[in-house]
Amino acid sequence: MSTINALILEDDPNSLEILARLLKAHQITSVGVDDPAKIDDVLSQSPSIDLVFLDLEMPNMDGYEVLAYLRKRIGTNVRVIACTVHVNEINHARERGFDGFIGKPLKPAKFPDQLQRLLAGQQVWEAK
Repeated sequence: MSTINALILEDDPNSLEILARLLKAHQITSVGVDDPAKIDDVLSQSPSIDLVFLDLEMPNMDGYEVLAYLRKRIGTNVRVIACTVHVNEINHARERGFDGFIGKPLKPAKFPDQLQRLLAGQQVWEAK
């Protein structure tokens, strides 16, 4: 099985660490970015990205602006998942082009199933 690489765009260090650990537990390599201004540097130094977890509330750009930028930069084949405490944004995230939605706080007991479904190309739209 080839290595799966994830990009985590999250400005909260605790949330970033939790998601990175959950991914590592499933043999997924991840790189974290705490500011959208760093995206280009990270992408130029990282292997191909297979999956993106994006917080909607980021410094300098909101998650929807970051999504639009990512679509231009890495295309539409990479699945971008909104990962946010703003669970009331689930329908707006779908309308704006996210490929999935996972509400925070992340639930370690549910995350393996959510991740497997994402990797299988299935939809994950869960606010809770």
